[in-house]
Amino acid sequence: MLRPFVIALTFWLTSCAQLSQNEVYEPPVVSKSKLDQEIENFAPLDGEPMTIAVYGFADKTGQRKSSQKLSLLSTAVTQGADAWIVNSLRLLGQGTWFKVLERAGLDHLVKERQIIRTTRDIYKKDDKPDTLPPLLFAALLLEGGITGYDSNITTGGAGARFLGIGASVEHRRDQVMISMRLVSVQTGQLLLAVNVEKVIYSTSIGADVFKFVDAGTEALELQAGVAENEPVSFAVRLAVEAGIL
Repeated sequence: MLRPFVIALTFWLTSCAQLSQNEVYEPPVVSKSKLDQEIENFAPLDGEPMTIAVYGFADKTGQRKSSQKLSLLSTAVTQGADAWIVNSLRLLGQGTWFKVLERAGLDHLVKERQIIRTTRDIYKKDDKPDTLPPLLFAALLLEGGITGYDSNITTGGAGARFLGIGASVEHRRDQVMISMRLVSVQTGQLLLAVNVEKVIYSTSIGADVFKFVDAGTEALELQAGVAENEPVSFAVRLAVEAGIL
């Protein structure tokens, strides 16, 4: 009697899993963080916006993604943190604090300006000067990088089982650190420096049932669980935005 029930239950669970995978669709959304509103509502600057340049925000940890079975080539932290810095500086105080200058793609910008000059020189029909306005120069530089990533700082869990019914909870704590510096271009003086740490939590909850039936000749085993991992990239973004604030 039990065997047909177990077979039917297994078939039903497999069908549900396949059905959920086919039907679940999440449309793309504009990425937001918990500090976006605080950045936009920051007190506006009483004066002209300052020009600032961000050339990059490098990964200085040298860490690779951890794996218990094999060595991975992917890095443990994002390589594009400068995109979040530029966006946060641009939105700070509803855009009243900084004029953010393009520096990550400076080579592309210079090439396009050269194309414009060449095209105008070849195809202009009069002798009037037709020059491009000069590029803005930065008064401030924002330097720094991701300086630390430590995994498994603390790990732990708890579990219990009674009469073949059990449950368990596990957790892990990682940490990422960034360093930011604000430098005056005219003097090279270090104006501000800040270090920010962000803790990354991972949790796992599971439950299982293990029973012998039919005089000990048949076994019924059920398992269920869920794990939630905070994205490392999102943690780096929050640390960057906190450093800017």
